[in-house]
Amino acid sequence: MLSRIFIQNFALIDSLEITLNKGLQVITGETGAGKSIILGALRLILGERADAKSIQNSETKSIVEAEFNINGNFKNFFEENDLDFENQTVIRREILPTGKSRAFVNDVPVTLETLKMLSSKLIDIHSQFETSNLFDEEYQFKIIDGLSKNKTLILSYQKEFSDYKKLQKDLENFKKQLSDGNKESDYKTFLLNELNEANLDELDFEELQNQISKQVNAEAITENLSQIFTKLDLEEIGILDSFAEIKNKLSKVAGLSHEFSLLNQRLEENFLEFKDIIFELQNGAEKMETSPEILFELNSKINRINSLFVKHNVNSVEDLKKIRDDISGEQSGFAELENDIADIEEKIADATIRLEEISSDLSKNRKKSVPVFIKKVEVLLKQLGLEKAKIEVELSDSQNFNQFGKENIQLLFQANSGFPLKPIQTAISGGERSRVMLSIKKLMAENAELPTLILDEIDTGVSGKVAEEMGNVMKEMAENMQLIVITHLAQVAAKGNNNYKVVKQDVSGKTQSNIISLNQDEKLQEIAQLLSGSKITEAAVLQAKELMK
Repeated sequence: MLSRIFIQNFALIDSLEITLNKGLQVITGETGAGKSIILGALRLILGERADAKSIQNSETKSIVEAEFNINGNFKNFFEENDLDFENQTVIRREILPTGKSRAFVNDVPVTLETLKMLSSKLIDIHSQFETSNLFDEEYQFKIIDGLSKNKTLILSYQKEFSDYKKLQKDLENFKKQLSDGNKESDYKTFLLNELNEANLDELDFEELQNQISKQVNAEAITENLSQIFTKLDLEEIGILDSFAEIKNKLSKVAGLSHEFSLLNQRLEENFLEFKDIIFELQNGAEKMETSPEILFELNSKINRINSLFVKHNVNSVEDLKKIRDDISGEQSGFAELENDIADIEEKIADATIRLEEISSDLSKNRKKSVPVFIKKVEVLLKQLGLEKAKIEVELSDSQNFNQFGKENIQLLFQANSGFPLKPIQTAISGGERSRVMLSIKKLMAENAELPTLILDEIDTGVSGKVAEEMGNVMKEMAENMQLIVITHLAQVAAKGNNNYKVVKQDVSGKTQSNIISLNQDEKLQEIAQLLSGSKITEAAVLQAKELMK
């Protein structure tokens, strides 16, 4: 319940504070007195856009506070949003002179999104210009679901539907990735095969280059080796024989003097190393094999590698190996992607079964409630002067799941007998809208935990007996909820449990709006004024007394 409103430095309001009670709270006041200003301030509590132009004194901030009496049903919301729960919860909105705004719940700063979520559970403002809600499919489902006691089912369905939509989005993204990958898959497969055929793990690129150099320079190598062997084996002056003779003579010298023993040892070791080198040279020369076929094969191998270097813009075999492994990983990724797609499709199939079951239950409950809805609304419409009015709810199957199940809804209406029912948005007139909307709000109040409801001149365009009956309907609604009504009708004002009047006054040469609570005598005078105008007649007072009875 909305228990207090405080507004400071907002439009024509310097400072305003009013305490509200349970039941039917009626606000009256002349046109232009500032009723719309108070509503505009309350809409800030609902999270609507703030405008610095609304600040009366541009040197200080504007403040709007709304205090609510709430119960423990809201504790989960407060815990989920890290807020301090209080039975007397205060929502405050501040507009700074710069145009920036801040929002608070029990003095804790909150985002506008959090503010909107909380305030939407606490207060609902409905003006004469907002009957277009009737034409909205979401609102129409809300009406029937409230009557059908579908609250738990619809919450369960919408959770499943949200997960279902996310799965569909994931599936679409994975399929796109796979499609994009498949466009390059053939080329990537060709590159991978090409790299695999190069046997990179077994390749010694430097050795390959060495073998080619050996084949290309075989003649020069053979010629130089032949000359070496010739020098070694010349009779009498051959290097080996000369080296052997030197070694023998030094050995004798070492036997004569230990001073030369170390040098003799070193020469002995070098002679053995020299002989081993000669042996290796001879062995290599014997194995020397050259042919155009071998050279061609070696050139083919190195040309293939060089071609891969150029194609992949690298200059080492290790780089080629990395590219090969990356492509191989991508190819494996495609296989994993296909598995992911299959997994999501299976989850979507399971979710579809669950959605089918819940949407079927929703539909069954709605179809049971439709006749009850029609009967109750038509009774109310007759009470409000639309004796011939007919209303119908058309539920039709939908090909796809939507936010409310697997069906569509449409309200049909006709105010006069003998004419076909048509969609309500084309069949309803301005004078009929307010009465239809009030009837539906009354029905919703009976079947749902509505927050504080503010009706802003919803009774515009009616008078006489219809006005009286609208007042009766509002009085009945207020028995189970707090209903705040802004009206110009005496018949409605007379039904108020508490009455308030918005007034415009000149204070220190400046026009200001304020709201005052009316006692019984003041209420009588206000109702009489609504009946007779600015000059209150005795007849108007008598009629006001009769209305108040």
